[in-house]
Amino acid sequence: MATHIVDTLSLGKIVQIRERLFKVAASGTKVCRLESGDPSFEPPAHVIEAIAAAARAGKTHYVPNAGIPELRAALAHKARHVNGIPVASNENVFVTHGAMHALFATFHVLLDEGDEVIIPDPMWTEVAENIRLARGRAVAVPLRYEDDYEYDPAAIEAAVTPRTRAIFINTPHNPTGAVLSHATITAIIDIARRHDLWIVSDEAYEHVIYQPWQHHSVASLAGDWAQRVLSIFSFSKSHAMAGLRVGCVIAHGDLLVERLHKVLRCSINGVSSVAQWGALAALQGDPSHHAIMLAEYAARRDLLSAALQGIDGVRVFEPRGTFFTWIELEPQLFARLGVQTTDDISELLCLQGVGNTPGDAFGPASVSSMRFSFSCERAMVRDGAAVLRRVLLGE
Repeated sequence: MATHIVDTLSLGKIVQIRERLFKVAASGTKVCRLESGDPSFEPPAHVIEAIAAAARAGKTHYVPNAGIPELRAALAHKARHVNGIPVASNENVFVTHGAMHALFATFHVLLDEGDEVIIPDPMWTEVAENIRLARGRAVAVPLRYEDDYEYDPAAIEAAVTPRTRAIFINTPHNPTGAVLSHATITAIIDIARRHDLWIVSDEAYEHVIYQPWQHHSVASLAGDWAQRVLSIFSFSKSHAMAGLRVGCVIAHGDLLVERLHKVLRCSINGVSSVAQWGALAALQGDPSHHAIMLAEYAARRDLLSAALQGIDGVRVFEPRGTFFTWIELEPQLFARLGVQTTDDISELLCLQGVGNTPGDAFGPASVSSMRFSFSCERAMVRDGAAVLRRVLLGE
């Protein structure tokens, strides 16, 4: 009997570590959730009120499959005027059940069985899993600390084969916190143009980016190739709406538009009605929460980075975006701690109540790396950072 495609998917190390932490917490140990990417903030008050008002007004019935017209129009306007993406019509915007579902839908409408998608390694696990679920194949291009985890255009082009269908871009990048430069993005667009490839651009962390770095939407730089860029956005990080599950994908061309209608109908039949009204309020209301959250993330980033400095065998990459700190571990650290793998270090940290994610959860190129999140409350970051430093020093 052939292996079922779902049986090839993993449950993910982050989920396993989360379960491990729950057990540690049940034993009475204080837990610091540095493995989780869930913002600690609440959605802005006007978002909550819009959701409540929609419910009171009876807006709790089936909604149009691709999203309520008001939200699709607001998303198209934001894409044009904030991101610089040439969106021809509101009909090119599809509201999804978060960015995860946008990836699921995008790869299902784009890929035929055996098609290849070039992705960076490390990369958020669910990207490769959604490619696999769509019966495609993820082709990894390793990123290097020495190159500031820049996605190397030459390596991307070397990975192109006759089966390559698309190049996947994620900037700001989960898990490293790297931000792609204007020059790198335009070089990748040129590769896509030369080889007649699509680009899938995941921009979920567009608002979580630190000075002096800047976010560039891929489609805004693509010129005549913008029609071959699928752009994915999320309300989870920008508006602290992770549990409300609202994202979108912007697609071009009659075929993909028709396919997306079908995939959305068969997978979710519309995103939660009241959540969409909340998302509309998020786009139309006071945007000052972006700066407030970013300033707090910067303070938490600095706490975590300071705790990791000066530890022999630890190389810290200062995040330029996202709320993750990525570290590279050298052989002397493993020797000092008397361990063999990052899984061993992960277990040491879990026993002390510190959440973490070993690098190989994000791809085979990162067996000596780890990711720590500072999306949780500042006190938890501070306490977790102190324990993390003690463990890595071997104290």
